[in-house]
Amino acid sequence: MPAVAVSRSDLLSGLRRRDPELLAKIVKEHARPLFRASRGMGFGRDEAEDLVQEVFLTFLETLDRFEGRSATRTWLFGILHHKARERRRAQYRESQKDPIDEVIESRFDSRGNWVRPPVDLQRLIESRELREAIKDCMGGLPAPQREVFVMRDMQDLETEEVCKILGVTRTNMFVLVSRARGRLRECLEKKEIAKPK
Repeated sequence: MPAVAVSRSDLLSGLRRRDPELLAKIVKEHARPLFRASRGMGFGRDEAEDLVQEVFLTFLETLDRFEGRSATRTWLFGILHHKARERRRAQYRESQKDPIDEVIESRFDSRGNWVRPPVDLQRLIESRELREAIKDCMGGLPAPQREVFVMRDMQDLETEEVCKILGVTRTNMFVLVSRARGRLRECLEKKEIAKPK
């Protein structure tokens, strides 16, 4: 869907006035990607719908703070990130040592050569037959890894945008993406869907 074609000053002016037509365009343009991202982050259909509604309510409540320095999409995904964290705050704890590190290390021999080469994760994601298995495996990812993976690999947000939304460094973002991909490969291989050749 094409972006809302409005200049920055017209956008800010329209948002300050709570212009119904402009707000409707923004909701129409961003509701589906926000919903897909919410589902990708592991929320059920009803919870994802609620989350998207919360995002737009918060957007309306905070319009006076929106200065237009970032894209509307970035602002909305930032709100989504914070709302998702609020919903998970109780179980949102990840240990310093991620068990996937050991799995990744086990793929190399003492000279750094592949013992078991990785599966092409992108090819698996694009395969229709694997959607259910991927959905199941995505559910097993820790929240931060799932969020980064969804935003970066599924929603195609730029690295800088993801870092800004999540408040992480580029290095941290790449570590989270790498771990998410490693966990997904491992999960799919355990399901005997993605055995390396």
